[in-house]
Amino acid sequence: MEPAVQEAKLAAMDVLLHNVSGPFEGLPRTAGWGYPEPYTRDLLISGLGILASGNKDLLVSLRRVLETLAGNQSPRGQIPSLVHDPENRGASDTTPLFLLILGMYRRHTGEPAFLEEAGAKALQWMDYQSVDDRELVVQQPTSDWRDEQWVLGQGLYVNALVHGYLKVLGLEERAESFRTAANREDGRGFAIPGQSNYAFWFYKVFRNQRCDLLGNSLAILTGLAGPDRARAMVAWIEAHCGGLRSNGELAVELPPCLFPYVQPQDADWHERDGIYNSPGDYHNGGVWPFVCGFYVAALVAAGEQPLAEEKLRALTTLVRPSRKLPPTHSGAFGFNEWFHAKDGTPAGEDWQTWSASMYLYAAACVEAGHALFFG
Repeated sequence: MEPAVQEAKLAAMDVLLHNVSGPFEGLPRTAGWGYPEPYTRDLLISGLGILASGNKDLLVSLRRVLETLAGNQSPRGQIPSLVHDPENRGASDTTPLFLLILGMYRRHTGEPAFLEEAGAKALQWMDYQSVDDRELVVQQPTSDWRDEQWVLGQGLYVNALVHGYLKVLGLEERAESFRTAANREDGRGFAIPGQSNYAFWFYKVFRNQRCDLLGNSLAILTGLAGPDRARAMVAWIEAHCGGLRSNGELAVELPPCLFPYVQPQDADWHERDGIYNSPGDYHNGGVWPFVCGFYVAALVAAGEQPLAEEKLRALTTLVRPSRKLPPTHSGAFGFNEWFHAKDGTPAGEDWQTWSASMYLYAAACVEAGHALFFG
């Protein structure tokens, strides 16, 4: 392991251990200073790095997060958006993330019946998230991790999570049926004829063909995309990011979370985008370290080990800058939330839990030479 990567791994552990207990019922913080709240999706995604670390204190905190979520689950089975608040509901990705990380945690601990009732209720909730009573689930705009990005109907990211938990929970027959549905090319699946990446989202006659990096990375990791498509997808992403760099639209060696960027003249531009989500920023193409961690792991899963090592080095460089670390932590790795694509400057909160955790996960996958936990 290269010295810079080893240094960053140690720094990531410092972040996670610093954030392990916050002011809300002692649950982990979402970021070191900016986000004291225990946001469900952030902490569940961070479960990947925690499992990879094997750290006992972090594993105890992950178990507590899962148990608290189970205790705050809605009567119908939905998982809340804040771990400690059963009334904070409405997210489309918290319940599938709960099932995914629950399945991985069960395997890690050898406890197949851990939170069995909560898992069954969550599965039932997800079974009713389909408008046509078939495999693929739907969501409302701005209901997943992108609170400033419209995803209408069947979104790739959430559906890739569903495929992931079906496999991790051992529901192989359902997972295969789901994979077949997702890969339909007749407008009722994510496959785009003549294009390697999957559609960002679709609903009836509407379809958004922009590249959702997190959704496509999860499609590779969960096996939603077969080996040939996975390799073609990687080549397509790298080629298009090369074009963005040539045009001065991408200043770093890692992909943005969404591209091509939504422009003011585009049909999917919304008035709020001009304030919060301009091209190359935030959810409209910002570079997010946690998403890039998924991408590095997906490269390993696709058999692109040299490229995965290259992108891990780029991620090591990206997570160093900070925006406003306190003087007591001057010079430490920033593990910032997100970066402007066009100039590479940090724009979010430092010591972000999922940024640090997904760095650990990405590094562990590169070290192992295969993607961990997705099976």
